[in-house]
Amino acid sequence: MAIDTKELMKHVRRIKVFTNKFVDEHVSGEYHSVFKGRGMEFDEVREYVPGDDVRSIDWNVTARMGHPFVKRFCEERELTIIFLVDISGSMCFGSAERSKAEVAAELTCLLALSAIKNQDKVGMILFSDRIERYIPPRKGRTAAMRLVREVLAAEETRQPTDIGAALRFLNKTQKRRAVVFLISDFQSNGYESELRVTARRHDLIACPICDPRELSLVNAGLIEIIDPETGELIEIDTGARKTREYFSAKAKSEEEELDTRFKRLKTDSLKLSTNRAFVDDVRRLFHMRQRRFRRG
Repeated sequence: MAIDTKELMKHVRRIKVFTNKFVDEHVSGEYHSVFKGRGMEFDEVREYVPGDDVRSIDWNVTARMGHPFVKRFCEERELTIIFLVDISGSMCFGSAERSKAEVAAELTCLLALSAIKNQDKVGMILFSDRIERYIPPRKGRTAAMRLVREVLAAEETRQPTDIGAALRFLNKTQKRRAVVFLISDFQSNGYESELRVTARRHDLIACPICDPRELSLVNAGLIEIIDPETGELIEIDTGARKTREYFSAKAKSEEEELDTRFKRLKTDSLKLSTNRAFVDDVRRLFHMRQRRFRRG
């Protein structure tokens, strides 16, 4: 989706203005309660004293020293937020005002600005069927806005999507636990084992993006469509009711299969569409996590 510098900055300013308002008025405080302080990091090993939780005993040190020692943890003072963003060919599609790539950039901006207000670090991995760019986590508003520019300025590609390869790269480079937003249209296969590993290591939130035209066909007669990832040209008779019904049923089946996959791995998900605002969806996700944390 490569665009010239002037047009790029216009997009960045629009997204910045759009998201700043919602970050300040709606999201920032909720972000803090959902993510801040949920992780724990190792602090020290000290001798066991009566009343300590026996589950915190460090058995290796205990065996070496001959009497009990426990691990002490403290609350993390900052978090690392990683945006794993799909920029494959299919993300360029959009039947309305926005493409899926633009929705990905808007969501990245909203969450990155919330993270920066909370003094967290933000980083990004852009991927197609390979790693296109890796931006290590940094603090500051400049770091947040760079992520938005990178998503919007990504070169248009006909490369397919390999979510598994992106997750493997993440798990290799990000050793410490992070909050990971996986933003993609999930038009990929064979990544469930990597998704399972990532969900264990990190706080993983899947953000599937779709376009209404990917869920149902309109009756437009005989049309030609091109696969943005392969360049293959396909002729479809949208005037045939059976064709439209088959397309809708297949799309619904794939959507349900994706939902089931996330639930099976106990991974939170945030569904997005190119034809609607997503701030309320983000807030619903936050509220759901707040209720779960309170129960826990």
